[in-house]
Parts: sequence; structure tokens; C-alpha cells
Amino acid sequence: MSKKLVIKVTAGSDAPERCSQAFTVAAVAVASGVDVSLWLTGESAWFALPGRAAEFELPHAAPLPDLIDSILAAGRVTLCTQCAARRDISETDVIEGVRIAGAQVFVQEVMADGTQALVY
Repeated sequence: MSKKLVIKVTAGSDAPERCSQAFTVAAVAVASGVDVSLWLTGESAWFALPGRAAEFELPHAAPLPDLIDSILAAGRVTLCTQCAARRDISETDVIEGVRIAGAQVFVQEVMADGTQALVY
């Protein structure tokens, strides 16, 4: 049975250490061969937009654009539907490879057999 990791990140620039931890864990898991699904919710929703991750700074942390690229290369990144709507973000606005989906899809992912869910 393969293991899947679903990570929901609710923090953005408002809580940089928590935000960075979520992206770092997701990127390390992808690099380790784990099937990763990263969900952007709350303030992290802004990182679905091109160029926004480059504005994020945290000393001694990997650059957020590099982490996002590595996650997208072998995992999945999803922007919460309601979070996108509250920020007037549409599917045509997001980084290539980022999908927009809602709570029903999130629940399906976290309830699947062999799945571990983390929330940051």
C-alpha cells in the first residue's frame, strides 16, 4: 500500500515559520517519493499566484518558489475554492499546475486509505 500525504497550509506571510514548515515538509515528502497533495487555504492562497512566493522571505528557509516548483513537479497543489473566491482569484490567474477545488475534494483525499493529513 502506498502512502499519501495531504497537507493543508492556512498560514502565509502572516505566520511565516508555520507557512515555511508546511511547504518544506511537502517538498521533502515529494523528494522522498511520497504522493503529496498540498492545499493552499487562508493567507497561503496568495501563493497560488505567479510571483507571490518570490515576495516571501524567512531567514534560513528554502526559497518558497523553489519549494513550490518541486512540489508541482511530482505532487499536486490545490487552491481552496472559497479562499480563491474571497480573493477574486480565478483558474486563469494561478500558476500553471495549480488546481482550484473545494471541501468535498479535500475530504475525499484525507479519507482515502493510507493517507496522512497535516494542517499548518
